[in-house]
Amino acid sequence: MTLLEGITSRIVPTTRLAVNILERVGDDPGTPGEKTIGLIHGNASSALFWQEIMQALPSDLRVIAFDLRGFGDTETLPVDGTKGCGDFSDDIHATLEALGLGPIHLVGWSMGGGVVMQYALNHPVQSLTLQAPVSPYGFGGTRRDGSQLTEDNAGVGGGGANPDFVQRILAHDMSDEAPTSPRNVFRAGYVAPGYTSEHEDIWVESMLSTATGVDNYPGDLVASDSWPGFAAGTKGVLNTMAPKYFNTSGLVDLAVKPPILWVHGTADAIVSDSSYYDLNMLGKVEIIPGWPGDDVAPPQPMVSQTRDVLEAYQAAGGRFTEVLVDGAGHSPHLEQPATFIEALLAHIED
Repeated sequence: MTLLEGITSRIVPTTRLAVNILERVGDDPGTPGEKTIGLIHGNASSALFWQEIMQALPSDLRVIAFDLRGFGDTETLPVDGTKGCGDFSDDIHATLEALGLGPIHLVGWSMGGGVVMQYALNHPVQSLTLQAPVSPYGFGGTRRDGSQLTEDNAGVGGGGANPDFVQRILAHDMSDEAPTSPRNVFRAGYVAPGYTSEHEDIWVESMLSTATGVDNYPGDLVASDSWPGFAAGTKGVLNTMAPKYFNTSGLVDLAVKPPILWVHGTADAIVSDSSYYDLNMLGKVEIIPGWPGDDVAPPQPMVSQTRDVLEAYQAAGGRFTEVLVDGAGHSPHLEQPATFIEALLAHIED
């Protein structure tokens, strides 16, 4: 019931784990890498979110959407936060090897943007597309230049998830009875106000496929002497984006620089320079008490950091294109799919 017309699902055994992928009926498995697109989802979601885009892309392309470990129907194994997004990117590489594929076009959404950036640091790609990506300096706890606010990454990582949201994932809550229900988190955070879809139940089911616990989502935490009293742990999904473990600004120094497309919305509630998913921002607006002030715990300027790194990438001989989607939230591919597809096709065909 969660697969749209023309979309199939299968498990690919790899040297690391069993990975679930979505494919299109009729796509040619012999399609070369320069005509193959790999779609990587973000946190608390799965490959199901890509189905409308898969349906709409031209038939001469091969399109594959991947479930990351602990999401969708991919095997649930522990996530090592100290590797940044390395477990996820290594899993993608193992899957591409199992499929007999070399470099392809990789598209990453949100945390998936971090996964594909990390992938490109270690393996060649045809191109990268970053949709509403995590900053190259991780999520939370850094100044604009990427320097860390505290050595232990206070306020970052596994302790940053709302416990009730996690429990509602565990309970498979499909309701809209509480602000922390996955359905209401989707409506308030994943998309801009006014977005509606006949497939919303599928998007919520996708969120509910998230494996929960200290080894998966959200991960663990440690006590901190700095506000708000906890810091990044070493296990699980949210710790993969802690700045002491995750930093993909090294893209600037790649000898071979793939073209990069950066797509993001003007109404993104999750990735912005004033994100309400950043605990320092919540402290600044007095939702979390005791905030020590901008000098000590400023909100992370996520979008500005991404732009700074991509401009440095271009100055070092790379190429990037920015598409700012007016009125879109965290999911331009859902909210304004025609704009997303037009930008993606121009990018991979350039």
